[in-house]
Amino acid sequence: MSNILQSDIWAKFQTANGHQVFRGSGDGWSYLATLEGGKTGRYLYSPYGPVADSSEAFDEAIAEMRKVAAENKCWFIRIEPTQEAIWGSRSADTFLSARGFKLSPRQIQPGHTQIIDLELSEDELLQQMQSTNRNLHRNIHKKGITFEVSHNPEDIEILTKYLEQTAQRNQFKRQQDDYLKRVAQTLMPEDAARLIIVRTAEGEAIGATFVYDSDDTRTYAHTGTSWEHRKLRINKPLVSWMIMDAKEKGLKYVDLFGIAPNDDPNHEWAGFTEFKKSFGGRSVAYPGTWDLPVSAVGYRAYEGIRAAREGLQQLKAKVAEVRSARQES
Repeated sequence: MSNILQSDIWAKFQTANGHQVFRGSGDGWSYLATLEGGKTGRYLYSPYGPVADSSEAFDEAIAEMRKVAAENKCWFIRIEPTQEAIWGSRSADTFLSARGFKLSPRQIQPGHTQIIDLELSEDELLQQMQSTNRNLHRNIHKKGITFEVSHNPEDIEILTKYLEQTAQRNQFKRQQDDYLKRVAQTLMPEDAARLIIVRTAEGEAIGATFVYDSDDTRTYAHTGTSWEHRKLRINKPLVSWMIMDAKEKGLKYVDLFGIAPNDDPNHEWAGFTEFKKSFGGRSVAYPGTWDLPVSAVGYRAYEGIRAAREGLQQLKAKVAEVRSARQES
């Protein structure tokens, strides 16, 4: 599986977004990384990278990243490897710890996700979905609903309109409009991103899904739908249609991008985890986000600054809680 976050087009977007981007490659390995940080220390971050086909290739990639990090006065490098070929029969934690990595205090990209294999036939893909999803997929056209693919960056406003409504309704923090517009302007004309628009029989756009496409994998990124038209139940057909569109394009996988690590009904991601798993596929666990100090002194300073900042935030939250309790009494 290839990931959009390690692609040439993502490097282009990050550069356009004002980031300093570094790329490296060798025999069996490659990486894309950006220079991050500020007052709490600079670091080199490789989202879902580096990519390597063996432990030896991984070590070569890390040696190159350490060199680049040192040249740019970074305190550490931050990685999120996903290929099991790197650590082999050992656990990823054991493999990374033996090389001096520490589990990062900040987990960035999702460590658990749901992957759908598109080499299955369309009937097999539908069969692994819950019956409700299957029936809605087959019958949604009877309500006059149609789906279309857009490569026009200006259409991203359909998504941002309904994404804002969805975020307010479900009380979650969404990606900001400016960021989504910049992504759309870079990736959509190159067919590295698609906007799938849902329309009524009258042609009104009532929802959209934004996806990223790498060489072989579609990543499900954002969805927003009209609350006014909720009785049409377009959420599930929108995802199932997106899956079939990825298959028609010739991709091998759909990454539904982010689920809870378990089936705990009280987990904050429980709702959308249940939703994503209803489309079938397999659950995959990654090692998560790991840091490798380049400067031991610098990384200790980073840990101290971060701990102090978190302590201050907890203190402020406690003070606010006490004040609220006093006002209520």
